[in-house]
Amino acid sequence: MAVSLSFIIGIIGNVISFLVFTSPIKTFWGVLKKKSTENYQGLPYITTLLSTSLWTFYGILNPNGLLIMTVNGAGAILQLIYVIIFLIYAPMDKKVKTGKLFAILDVGFFGSVIVLTLFAIREEIKLTFVGLLCAALTIGMYASPLTVMGLVIRMKSVEYMPFFLSFFLFLNAGIWSIYSMLVKDFFIGVPNAIGFILGCAQLILYSVYRNKSKKPLEVLEEEGSVTLKERAVEMQEHGGDGEEVDLKNKSLNKGLSLPKPLIKRLYSMPTKIMKTISLNSYELDSAWALGLGEDIEAAEKKSSLV
Repeated sequence: MAVSLSFIIGIIGNVISFLVFTSPIKTFWGVLKKKSTENYQGLPYITTLLSTSLWTFYGILNPNGLLIMTVNGAGAILQLIYVIIFLIYAPMDKKVKTGKLFAILDVGFFGSVIVLTLFAIREEIKLTFVGLLCAALTIGMYASPLTVMGLVIRMKSVEYMPFFLSFFLFLNAGIWSIYSMLVKDFFIGVPNAIGFILGCAQLILYSVYRNKSKKPLEVLEEEGSVTLKERAVEMQEHGGDGEEVDLKNKSLNKGLSLPKPLIKRLYSMPTKIMKTISLNSYELDSAWALGLGEDIEAAEKKSSLV
């Protein structure tokens, strides 16, 4: 019974993760039509390719890792396609920078892990070695919203923390946490348990501060931090898709990541699920990857004056 239940939970986790991996397809289709990546960044796809590749390798080494191997293998293939498209259509300076990162992380580092695991590490600790690397990357992914959470507490505003992003962080981590308990996999369980706790914390923050968002934003506007509000609105309306959005005729010139869920255009819950969880995967929801880092630092400095 436990085996069959773990398989069902694993399938649910696979579906959610696969929707995460396929969510940027529409955006990259637009890149192909425009033959340009404009001001977007390729770093989220480089790091996600590394993560999915490592988890695929972990699934291959793990005798019970079929569900881990399949979904991450599919994700790695999709990420590789995204990176190739980015390298083809990116401006020369970004093409060189992204190419170097690809060579260092996805070829050099990942290749070194494979070689070390297969030829230099004892058989009984191979799975542990790769599992620790995978867990560390996943913990980093789930820890990335901490900066935004701190800003929410300081500014008493949830404008910077979209509800659906927090909800699907909670949901995704919860499902994989349950799966890890059923299959007794420490490396899947620990990072996702941390993600589940952080997801709960974000939902609690949202419930506490959801009715207190207008005044802080007005203060920020008066202080000139309009870009933070613009980017918060962009995250809510576009799910952090990285499109250039012209808000009040102001162009956002910083590079953003490419996933393209459009929350306000959702007409059904399945589509909403598919298009809002993409942030969770692509750094699965990092404020820094979305180009919020500089705005957050500015707001934190200004908040001490409020």
